[in-house]
Amino acid sequence: MDWTKIPDLLAIAALVGAFYSILRREPEHNDELPGTPFADSRQWLFSWVLILIHFAASMVVVQDNGWGSLVLSITLISLVAAAVEFMRASVQYRRHISSYWMSAALGIPPSLFIVLLVLPSAPGWMFAATSVLIAIGPLLVGLLSPRRLLGMPRYVVMTLYLLLGTSLLLFAPPRTQDGSFALNAILFTVYFACCFVFWSNYRKRSSAGSVITVGGFLTWASVFVIGPVLQMRFPAIHIESEVWNLPKYVVAVGMLLLLLENQIERSQYLALHDDLTTLANRRLFQTHLNECIQRCAESKKKVGLLQIDLDRFKQVNDLYGHHVGDLLLQQVADRMRSRIRRGDMLARTGGDEFSVVLADLERSEDVEAVADSLVELLHLPFSVDHHDLHIGASVGSAIYPDDARDASNLYIAADLRMYEEKELHRGMNA
Repeated sequence: MDWTKIPDLLAIAALVGAFYSILRREPEHNDELPGTPFADSRQWLFSWVLILIHFAASMVVVQDNGWGSLVLSITLISLVAAAVEFMRASVQYRRHISSYWMSAALGIPPSLFIVLLVLPSAPGWMFAATSVLIAIGPLLVGLLSPRRLLGMPRYVVMTLYLLLGTSLLLFAPPRTQDGSFALNAILFTVYFACCFVFWSNYRKRSSAGSVITVGGFLTWASVFVIGPVLQMRFPAIHIESEVWNLPKYVVAVGMLLLLLENQIERSQYLALHDDLTTLANRRLFQTHLNECIQRCAESKKKVGLLQIDLDRFKQVNDLYGHHVGDLLLQQVADRMRSRIRRGDMLARTGGDEFSVVLADLERSEDVEAVADSLVELLHLPFSVDHHDLHIGASVGSAIYPDDARDASNLYIAADLRMYEEKELHRGMNA
């Protein structure tokens, strides 16, 4: 056993524990929350477990026998598999079947090539066939994938693997006896590809965590170029193995910062949005309404406000339970969201009450047109948990500056008209 690796093993184990401690406090599907980054932090944890396996296997002193080849293969393949998982964790469509096929194309052929390098002897045709598979495997998966998944990250990764496969075919065994070039080329490619995919996901964020993580991945990839160059050009220079492992810890620190940043962003998001429908809550709605009025006061345009109350929502809760009521509210939110403009705001301001802010209007008639459209939409039946539900809605409208000249009075005016509409509906149903 190589006991000098104990500090690295303990450090990575501590990082895995830190990742687990943070992740167990997150909701199960936190990546589905609007406004959060794409990366699946649970896959990050799995990747760091693979890095832990890499360090544990590297402690075993390799002998020239079958067990030694197996341990060395595990040491190197776990490093490749971790990079592939880091890549898949950083794409939005990671649960699509194409993403699994791409991960297999990125991980299996390089791992097979590493096994061939580790074996005492392997036929030359297997090296050649595996090199071709490395070059064309990701390309074939990309060509067979839906076009909407073919973004810049995939094109770059496919190009990198095409170059890697070609280089291995020309310069790796059996053409050369030394397999170190092939091994370093594989590790450099997978970690440089990982760096690029991660940068593509976080390039608009520019936070401390994203910058540190991308820089760490870039340095991690560079190790597999700088190390061989130093060994070849400056053999007298000796650098301890702990120095080459520093990029791993830089990446880990960057990812932990990203997890903390994500939790802060998620807390800020939930403070301004309704947890059930993901719509803006009353606090964000009031802020937005004030801002719209201030902006439209300068541009001489109108602001419309709609107050919407569901007519028979209490009966749904009483008859079918709150679970069905919650599902109904989600469907109501989705319907109304599909009918308003992108720049307008739909908010849930009460149990079964919603508000719509229509900004930058030229005509007052547009407010009534939207109100009539939403009433018609909500009178259509809802299918919730195998129940056909008919609820309807009462809508009150008010317009700035016609009905009020500030947010508070505009809200009161719309609310009063909504209750007038609701009383009218009760009188008609009596």
